[in-house]
Amino acid sequence: MTSKEMRENPLFMRNNFNSVGKWGFALNKKQNIDLNNIQLIASSNIKTNDTEENKQKGVHHYVDDYRFNSLYDHPEKSLKRYSQYKFLILPEYSTFADMDLWRQIESTGKNRWVGAYWQSHGLLVVPAICWSTPRSYEFCFDAVERGSVVAVGMIECKKQKKLFLYGYDAMLERINPSAIIILGSPFTEMRGNIIPVKYSYNGGNC
Repeated sequence: MTSKEMRENPLFMRNNFNSVGKWGFALNKKQNIDLNNIQLIASSNIKTNDTEENKQKGVHHYVDDYRFNSLYDHPEKSLKRYSQYKFLILPEYSTFADMDLWRQIESTGKNRWVGAYWQSHGLLVVPAICWSTPRSYEFCFDAVERGSVVAVGMIECKKQKKLFLYGYDAMLERINPSAIIILGSPFTEMRGNIIPVKYSYNGGNC
């Protein structure tokens, strides 16, 4: 592929959606999500022609990153399979505190780009919000429209409760979500319109 062809290839440039903020992440727009009787299925368990029961569920990506990297690398390949389901919680690309900051920014950008891509094809999207240390607050809440329904996973956050709650409160201030789907058991200190949901994770339950 020539340099000219690369500049004209949207999957290389990733510039085909409205971008916002300092880092130019693709905007994830607020959508109406039915929050009654939420049930979830792991992305690692979905099928090309799934059951009618499973099609009434949302899909979550709280699994290892390698299981969903293709959603960013080759987004068109899984579009039909994902369009079966009620809504999609975005893949939470890792933003570990001990990762270099540029990697955390990249992970957040990939999350938002996948969300914008799915929305452009008519799918219902729930942004997955994650953060690490206060340094990440500069970018990790960007490009999610205020008042959106968002999702927050509780995996391993109990090991860093104080740090998690600082980030959670910062998320409430920046995004002001209409509802927060909490995957796992929330802390009693967490505020907002919280909807706790049990879900499967790598064969277990949380």
